[in-house]
Amino acid sequence: MRLRADEPKHRVWTRMPVGPPRRHRGYADRTSSNAFGRLEADRAPDMTHAGFTAFDATLRDGRTVHARAMCPADEAELLQAFNRMSDDARYMRFMRVVREPNLERVRRTLASFPERGMGVVATVPAADGVDIVGTAIYIIDSARPTCEFAVYVSSEFAGAGLARTLLTVLIDSAKNRGLSEMEGFVLAANQPMLRLASRLGFDIAPDPDDRSVRICHLRLNG
Repeated sequence: MRLRADEPKHRVWTRMPVGPPRRHRGYADRTSSNAFGRLEADRAPDMTHAGFTAFDATLRDGRTVHARAMCPADEAELLQAFNRMSDDARYMRFMRVVREPNLERVRRTLASFPERGMGVVATVPAADGVDIVGTAIYIIDSARPTCEFAVYVSSEFAGAGLARTLLTVLIDSAKNRGLSEMEGFVLAANQPMLRLASRLGFDIAPDPDDRSVRICHLRLNG
C-alpha cells in the first residue's frame, strides 16, 4: 500500500502491514514492546478502534485465530512476522524488494491508530506467547473522508478465509467511521487478492501509472 498524505497518488495493498499502505508512507508509523506487553495486548478487551471488539474466528480448515486491534505492544511480533515472510511475500506486500523493515515507519503507523486509521492483527498461541499470522490496516486520508488499506496473511494460513475476515473488519470499521471510499493497490500477479477484493464488491481497474498494478476501489456509502 501507499498511504501518504503528502505524496502524489501512490499505491496501497497486499500483504503485511509492517508499515503503512503506500500512499501514506510518509505519515504513518510507531511502537515499543516487550513479551509481557504482547501477552497483555492479546488478552485485553478491545474497544479502542471505533467500537471494534476482539473476537475469535474459526477458519475454513477448522483452525481458530484471535482477532484484535493492533497496538504499539505488537512491534516485536510484527517484526518477527516480517522476518518469517518469504522474498515473494515481501514483494507482494511492498511491491518492491524489502530486506529490512523501517522501524521508525512501523512506530509511526502504530502510533497513528486509532485517530488516523485502524489496524487489526490475527494471532495464534506460540512458545513466546503469540504469533501474528495476519494483519490488516487502513489509513485515513488527511484531506478527504477516504482511506487506503493493506492486508497480509502468512503463507501457513493462506486460503483458509483469514484475509476475507480481516478485510471485512476493515470495511465495517470504515463504514462505521463515516468514510465514503476505500481503495488499495495490488499487483496484477496477485490473483488471490484480486479475486477476494472483487467478491467483496471492489471495482478493479488498471493503474494508469503502472501496468503491473491494479487499483481496487470500494464505495462505502452505497
